[in-house]
Amino acid sequence: MAFDYVCDPAEIYRQSFATVEREAALDRLPEAMQPVATRLIHSCGMIDVIDDLAFSAGAAEVGRNALALGATVYCDVEMVRSGIISRLMPADNLLVCTLNDPGTPAHAKAIGNTRSAAAVDLWEPLDGSVCVIGNAPTALFRLMERILEGAGLPALVIGIPVGFVGAVESKQALAEFSEDLNFITVHGRRGGSAMASSVVNALAGGLG
Repeated sequence: MAFDYVCDPAEIYRQSFATVEREAALDRLPEAMQPVATRLIHSCGMIDVIDDLAFSAGAAEVGRNALALGATVYCDVEMVRSGIISRLMPADNLLVCTLNDPGTPAHAKAIGNTRSAAAVDLWEPLDGSVCVIGNAPTALFRLMERILEGAGLPALVIGIPVGFVGAVESKQALAEFSEDLNFITVHGRRGGSAMASSVVNALAGGLG
């Protein structure tokens, strides 16, 4: 018995994005944010995620420019790094995840925080980087603490941690953090590695 389904990868891709464009109110977003919203929806299958999408003015443009200039991309977990399509990176950008660095567990104990938060302390330099958080609210909180401590200002923070403890609060704090910090987030409990990496892919390569 054979099932009747679309087998051509290019056609699946085309139909997927066409469905998003047909069903989502993308025209209410700035033009530069529309590929971001499209990839976000595509990554999770939820059209209404666009209702929770929040961003600073010009965030997409700033992110694209930073990547084009070779910005390092810091990722809170390996799943985020793995979800980034490396061939789309415009300047052979370095993708860094320090969660499994040998020094991270001991540092987590020393600071009394999670490994995800401790790993953020190894993100150097922060200035001009693109920071992508899709899993751990503690990592997003720690990143903001480091910025307040004078560690540097990322070009863009993509903060989309998922969960029931701290996710809502960390994303709200990001949105209210500072007018100097460019950010993209999805308010509420929804988030995750696939959604976070999809934003990077949109900034790096649009819908290509």
